[in-house]
Amino acid sequence: MHPKVKSMLTMSSMALANTVFANDSLRRPALKIAEKNTYNILVKKNRSQRPRKIQEDKYYVLRNLICAINKGFENKRVSPSVRRGLIKILVGNVLLSDNTQKRAFKETCGFNPPTFLLISPTKRCNLRCLGCYASSSSANAEKLDYDILDRILTEKKELWGSYFTVISGGEPLMWKSDGKDIIDIAAKHNDQFFLMYTNGTLIDEKMAQRMAEVGNITPAISVEGFEKETDKRRGKGVHKKILKAFGNLRSCGVPFGISITATRNNAELVLSDEFIDFYFEKQEALYGWIFQYMPIGRSYTLDLMVTPQQRKWMFEKEQHLIRDKSLFLPDFWNSGAVANGCISGGRPGGYFYIDWNGNCLPCAFYPYYTHNIKEIYKEKGNLNTALLCPFFQAVRKWQHDYSYMKPACEVGNQIVPCISKDHPREAREIIDATGARPGDQEAEVALKDPDYYKGLVACGDEVGRLTNPIWDKEYIGPERERVRK
Repeated sequence: MHPKVKSMLTMSSMALANTVFANDSLRRPALKIAEKNTYNILVKKNRSQRPRKIQEDKYYVLRNLICAINKGFENKRVSPSVRRGLIKILVGNVLLSDNTQKRAFKETCGFNPPTFLLISPTKRCNLRCLGCYASSSSANAEKLDYDILDRILTEKKELWGSYFTVISGGEPLMWKSDGKDIIDIAAKHNDQFFLMYTNGTLIDEKMAQRMAEVGNITPAISVEGFEKETDKRRGKGVHKKILKAFGNLRSCGVPFGISITATRNNAELVLSDEFIDFYFEKQEALYGWIFQYMPIGRSYTLDLMVTPQQRKWMFEKEQHLIRDKSLFLPDFWNSGAVANGCISGGRPGGYFYIDWNGNCLPCAFYPYYTHNIKEIYKEKGNLNTALLCPFFQAVRKWQHDYSYMKPACEVGNQIVPCISKDHPREAREIIDATGARPGDQEAEVALKDPDYYKGLVACGDEVGRLTNPIWDKEYIGPERERVRK
């Protein structure tokens, strides 16, 4: 097809989609059709031949994403620019894209590229939270310069066809370089969609309005529970500022979500009916992400980790909330099956992490590296230099050996997908074999702490012992039975 004709058809499709999403009587049946088609593709057809229960997990998460998008439109909480961002970029470029860059990468490298990058452009933060994985504070000056960040975003689109970026920190809204801030970056790269993890305290009316105008960035605001729990970790008065940020975002038409750190002290609270009702109904958050506390960063301690018994309870409770309550609330550990296991190290469909110093790490919770993007650029390399490094290749080999795209009856337990938290032996072996270096002082101390390592191993083993029966019975057992027959 001629490029101009294809472009005209694409523009017509986007215009039609814009009309449909803006009209309640058209949008609702259209989304019902999309939901049905998603089930048919993932569960009934299942061309990837994954275990059926895995495909069902994927379906429910995607169904709930559709419900979340619809909720935003139902509540009239979406500005015109945001509507464009959701339809043209999130749906068109991210969820439904099958572009030439992806195909070219696969032809050259033999596997599909990552879907996104996680980038922390600054370590600086206006808070000093207990247990911060980045050990951030207002005293930290480390950051990526504008030209480096701009080049990274440009390259991942040109090399991988990647139109989705996750921004973390530090506090992303404190990043500034060459007179530009994070909203300016989103405005320049207006064909990409940005998910930004933020403490929310800097989202005043002006900032919320700027987000509404660019239309391609959604903030996930960190909460630990209600006011008592959030202020205990983040500082007195922080929760009140978060509620003001919610109000500013609602008023300007910017969809937002929450980011929840589950610990031994709040695991039951953050999955309670009271918590869900407050944030998803009263505050109108459209989505949530659950991060189980990782013992890295500032004052790291195994004592804050969710216990193995709590983790099993969380898995069962989350299954209920996702399947029966239609909440978009993935847990980066317990929802591992949705992503076919660990997605770090630049795995196909996954990502890797670039920090404020330019270090390229498998993920934010596996803080070791062999390559730095600034040094790569000085030596005329690009993002693929990091992606194809031996360290990341070793991580991807472990993913394949353990579970990723293995025959359906042999897939390893993806309720415990995380190489650094659930499989610390293998994580340590890869560090030693590749000569990976700690990304910060805290990671170096952890690497040398024998009690820390023993504690991680013991916890990982116990979580595996508790969840292996679930995996064997509900996920792999039916596949083995089909093979037997």
